[in-house]
Amino acid sequence: MKKLLFTLLVFPSLFLSAQNSGFTINGNIQGLQSGVVKLKTTAQESEEVAQAEIKNGKFVLSGTLTEPGLFWLAIADTEPQHIYLENTIVQVNGKKDDIKNIHIEGSQSHKDFLLFKSSFNPIFAELNNILSQFQNVENETKREELVAQYHVAAKKIKDEVGKYVAARRSSYVTPFVMFVTAQINNNPLLSDDPMLMEKYFNSLDEKVRNTEMSKSLANFIAFNKVGALGTEALDFTQADTAGSPVALSSFKGKYVLIDFWASWCRPCRIENPNVVKAYNKFKDKNFTILGVSLDKEKDPWINAIKKDDLTWTNVSDLQFWSNEVAVKYRVQSIPQNFLIDPDGKIVAKNLRAEDLEVKLCELLGCN
Repeated sequence: MKKLLFTLLVFPSLFLSAQNSGFTINGNIQGLQSGVVKLKTTAQESEEVAQAEIKNGKFVLSGTLTEPGLFWLAIADTEPQHIYLENTIVQVNGKKDDIKNIHIEGSQSHKDFLLFKSSFNPIFAELNNILSQFQNVENETKREELVAQYHVAAKKIKDEVGKYVAARRSSYVTPFVMFVTAQINNNPLLSDDPMLMEKYFNSLDEKVRNTEMSKSLANFIAFNKVGALGTEALDFTQADTAGSPVALSSFKGKYVLIDFWASWCRPCRIENPNVVKAYNKFKDKNFTILGVSLDKEKDPWINAIKKDDLTWTNVSDLQFWSNEVAVKYRVQSIPQNFLIDPDGKIVAKNLRAEDLEVKLCELLGCN
């Protein structure tokens, strides 16, 4: 596991628009006589949205946003602070020597953002602590304990996201919270549960779902739904060893294991005996396999099928990693597999060694 460094995600800039209504930030910073205050986007290449002179600690920033968003408020030479801004009148009060504790009023989005930080930062700190320990521990038992602790903490994030969404369906910050937490160290409890994320997303108020932030989130969910448990398996057609087209949909009504492999893939060849064993045990129980090879030459592919006794249907377009089916299912490594039920839904994936047989026993019985 890698150390979790929580940073706010980079989102599309929220540019100024030509509308009449907009935001106004009235600032009063004690102990600061002069300088320049700037409002900047949090994008990787930060853009300046507004700028104003500071006189006797006071300043006024104004402009118009296309939608609420997270910005940096850089006050003179002090450390920039986050502000979740919307088109309202906002008051910023504080002290130059305590800039981290400036008080921001007038933006409901900023209140929601502060709640996000207070609710989630302790859990982020807990995750960082676990990961720091993990890097310095060699004892396998202790490492397993830390992994278990990590998943407990990760589940806390999942639970907090559910609470946050339920309480703030009309908040413009909610899509931001979903986006950030889903990508924490590729948290499998969130990024690998796109159906739950989609449920949360669909529960948001329409005005929130129509923002650019939400559109990016919707694309993220759609991307992660491909190959996810509970989703419909994407149909495809590819040529078998004789050159005849074979469609996944032609197996509907059966349990089908889509098995991505290649003759040149040593881990695949090592795993093949386990797949053969499972096939022979369950092939008469409404189960079959559809092998999809990432080979680039036909002869090695055919020879590997014969040598490994892969007697089920095998297809390939011989396009290596550009295999059309592998691209469609976003396969990044092999061996990889997806178990499809008779209705065409994905019920399991990445079943290795005895896990495949155990899952098939669960679904089809072992007697």
